[in-house]
Amino acid sequence: MLTKFESKSARVKGLAFHPVRPWICASLHNGVIQLWDYRVGTVIDRFEEHDGPVRGVDFHLHEPLIVTGGDDYKIKVWDYKLRRCLFTLLGHLDYIRTVQFHPNATQFPWILSASDDQTLRLWDFHKRSCLSVLTGHNHYVMCAAFHPSEDLIVSASLDQTVRVWDTAGLRKKHLGGPGMDGGYPGMMDANGNRGQSAAAATALNVQAELFGTNDVVVKYVLEGHDRGVNWAAFHPTLPLLASAADDRQVKLWRMSETKAWEVDTLRGHANNVSCCLFHPKQELVVSNSEDRSIRVWDVSKRVGVQTFRREGDRFWILAAHRSQNLLAAGHDSGMIVFKLERERPASASGPGDKLYYVRGRELFCHDYARATGGSSGVDVPIASLRRVGQQAQTDGIGSGPRFLSYNMHNPTEGNVLVCSEVDGGCYELITFSLTNAGGSVTDGKRGACLGPGVFLGRNRFAVLDRHKREIVVKNLNNETTKRVQAPVPNVDSLFDGGASGRIILRSDDRAVLFEVQSRRVIGELTAPKIKNIVWSPDGSKVALLCKYGVVIADRQLEQLCSISDTVRIKSGAWDVSPTGGTNSNLFVYTTLHHVKYCLPTGDTGTIRTLDNPIYATRVVKDQLFCLDREARSRVISIDTTEARFKLALANKKYGQVMHMVRHSRLCGRAIVAYLQSKGFPEVALHFVRDPQTRFRLALACGNIEAAMESAFSLEQQQGAEGKARDVWGELGSEALRQGNHQVVEMSYQRKKDFDRLSFLYMLTGDMEKLRKMLKISNMRNDIMGRYHNALLLGDAAERVAVLEASGNLPLAYISAKLHGLEDVAERIKIAIETQEGTVEGLMDKVPVGTKAGGRLLQPPTPIVRAGNWPTLEIKKTTLEDLSAADTGEEYEEETAPKAEPGVGDAAAWGNDDFGDDAGLGAAVEDMGLDDDDDMGWGDDLDLGDDFAVETHKAAPVDEMAGLNEISDDAGFQMPPAGRPPAGCWVANSSHAADHMAAGGASSAMQLLHRQIAASDFSVLKSSMLGCYLGSTVSLPGASWLCPHLLPHPTILTAILFIIT
Repeated sequence: MLTKFESKSARVKGLAFHPVRPWICASLHNGVIQLWDYRVGTVIDRFEEHDGPVRGVDFHLHEPLIVTGGDDYKIKVWDYKLRRCLFTLLGHLDYIRTVQFHPNATQFPWILSASDDQTLRLWDFHKRSCLSVLTGHNHYVMCAAFHPSEDLIVSASLDQTVRVWDTAGLRKKHLGGPGMDGGYPGMMDANGNRGQSAAAATALNVQAELFGTNDVVVKYVLEGHDRGVNWAAFHPTLPLLASAADDRQVKLWRMSETKAWEVDTLRGHANNVSCCLFHPKQELVVSNSEDRSIRVWDVSKRVGVQTFRREGDRFWILAAHRSQNLLAAGHDSGMIVFKLERERPASASGPGDKLYYVRGRELFCHDYARATGGSSGVDVPIASLRRVGQQAQTDGIGSGPRFLSYNMHNPTEGNVLVCSEVDGGCYELITFSLTNAGGSVTDGKRGACLGPGVFLGRNRFAVLDRHKREIVVKNLNNETTKRVQAPVPNVDSLFDGGASGRIILRSDDRAVLFEVQSRRVIGELTAPKIKNIVWSPDGSKVALLCKYGVVIADRQLEQLCSISDTVRIKSGAWDVSPTGGTNSNLFVYTTLHHVKYCLPTGDTGTIRTLDNPIYATRVVKDQLFCLDREARSRVISIDTTEARFKLALANKKYGQVMHMVRHSRLCGRAIVAYLQSKGFPEVALHFVRDPQTRFRLALACGNIEAAMESAFSLEQQQGAEGKARDVWGELGSEALRQGNHQVVEMSYQRKKDFDRLSFLYMLTGDMEKLRKMLKISNMRNDIMGRYHNALLLGDAAERVAVLEASGNLPLAYISAKLHGLEDVAERIKIAIETQEGTVEGLMDKVPVGTKAGGRLLQPPTPIVRAGNWPTLEIKKTTLEDLSAADTGEEYEEETAPKAEPGVGDAAAWGNDDFGDDAGLGAAVEDMGLDDDDDMGWGDDLDLGDDFAVETHKAAPVDEMAGLNEISDDAGFQMPPAGRPPAGCWVANSSHAADHMAAGGASSAMQLLHRQIAASDFSVLKSSMLGCYLGSTVSLPGASWLCPHLLPHPTILTAILFIIT
């Protein structure tokens, strides 16, 4: 028994599986109905309206309905989506034992109920009325059930009989009678009025209550039990019945068209048998009893084959899933959901495009290379597997092969180890020819083992001794050649080690990589509940499949990543695509209802959902080859674009990344969050259309234009107030950081941040707009705003007027006197004296003529008036420039020649920033060397092989074109700048001092690194800065130097070093 789920609750009296979802409904002895998700083990809902125990429960096949029956004589129909009771059916006069929807409830909206009032009732839950009362039993009716496909009902009673009822008459009446057009007696029309047959309907209902109807007739009465019968069930396909009774027996019955008879009696229970049913997929009968046991019986052999006991709890009810191999049993303290055997087919990958697996009792070779049409390949039978031991004679109870291993070390013939858990564990060695797989097969080599066997070499394999837990090495003749003690205790399984002579041992929650020949441990890692191990095609990585997780390690068993999941992991396979870079780097695994992927970097995601569990065997591009639970090979389509995208990003294959950005349908918040977390928000902008998200991403990557576009969209959506102001504030902060004062100005204007706007106009020297801000302050009656603007404008008279208007007359008098506004000061003096004040001693408080005294404040004059400040360079990742991404094609820069790798942009002054040193950058800007084309040295500079550049030259750029915008004379054009002296210093020079003196810090560092292997330049920082700054000064105090001549940097450097 494989327990999948177990709950703790009051005594469970009724169970029902949902036909599709992983739910089970349990009705309890305390009157509560619980709806469980047995996959995750949680209660979804509870229904509590019955008074007393609830013994019967069932799910509707298609609609979200549950029917229950209890000891309060009531049948209730619930809608589990609405989470309430829809209606109650009344009519029974005693406890209700079982309730069931018709198997074809869409066509026949019927409910069948059995009661202690010795009757069965058929109800129409659409009309909420009783269709028929089945009388005949003379004791409690303990159970009633529909036949899955025929017009039959079976009932079991404590009168020691089992009755089979024929419902053909009721079906014909329902289909052919007036019921098809709504003419059933007692049915209401749309207005709630009864039809013309109300009186006749009442008479028929009374007759049905008293005497029953002839629509349902008894077909068989089965007598044979010595005590009351508790349960009876139909076989899903064969004309068989099973019944369980208080005489501790389970009986099998066979039916024909005219009669039914007892086939056999199954004895073994030691107390009343509560319930029995046929296994939905195997020829088995499962029964449970008050003797605290569940027994499994072989229908064909009519003997018991398995017994499961539970101490302290009596079993009361059994249920089987309609389509899956799942059973459930209710007992005194809860319920269990279980399987009788594992459904994973035993399989192993072979050489090339082959897969070896077991279906039933046959070993097959599946050849993927011979795939035609929509098939995944061709199945070639290899050999039939023999049944060994008593347990192996019955299918469906765990007697089939569990593990399969193929000998990848032997290229001349095929060797397969088939291991099962029969009789504590055994193996069978099968040898066959690779050229004629089904022709010459050698088998018969068997032995005992624990867990799977592993091939160590061309003619050796290892198994685990189940008693001593030793590693037993054998040859292909099944002869023991060596016994090796395990290096760790509690070893319970062996797995392939990925190379000849290596195995992986599972011990508790550890995996140990062990070399058998040298008896040494190579690696070890922690992995709880390991179920399987999958090696990559090249043997460089291994995936350890745990119960709820996947651990990926390298060939030395050093962990690369570990992921966890909330549901059980079923299988996994490595990608074997020959192209695309995913070979041995993409691991695809399956859970109960999903296909997911995992990368060695730890990234994971969901690829698609599944209707039924599958077992992955091979992944090629967008195809997943797998086996289903019937061991049938299948191919399903998967989309691994997201995984390939993340893998390319992790491997820095930016050309492939940008190709996928442009041509693949990648979308979703997960991709956006992933790109942002990895530091590529500019790429995430390609996937996002939501203005709020685009705004955040644009700010993260410094894209002012995209941020402005999103800010305008947000302003239209949210209005000019509220959150829109915050957006403009954030945009202004980012623009200010970059030095884009035009965007800063617009942001402050839209946010109406007048104080910051005034300060910005002062910094940019825009006095006209600063005077406008003063007028706006006057209009807004903003005293502080007026004073600040007057202070920034240097307007002393306005400041005095503001102080006077605000009532600060003493301060106004002092300010007027200091700035020489005698007339205004005299007027203010009169105003002070009018208010009985005095100006005596006011000027004594101001130390005029000293540094602490007042000074006239005037706004600074801007050195350069231009359209914008030189903006801060935003470091762009490789992905941001789409045209420059490495797509495998040659590309050219638009503004400068392409340099060799290692030089980068060191020779281009526009991108230099002088090692990101702020002082150097500012000095270069003052020199005016930033954007000079000649300073790019693409034309004249010859640094030898170390600094070779391409010969093609970019188009000349007029660096002074920006001055046209501020020129008063539109007709005047500034001539292009000549070559600055610093540009000549480095011509034909490979001295680091020359490059440093000219401002080329990056190229100077590269020269020092190449010439003397310098790597730590922090110790040279002061000297290099002195060299650069010294090249821009003259030494008029030295008589032997002409002060108007600029010395050669080499000489100057030598002088500076001597002086310092």
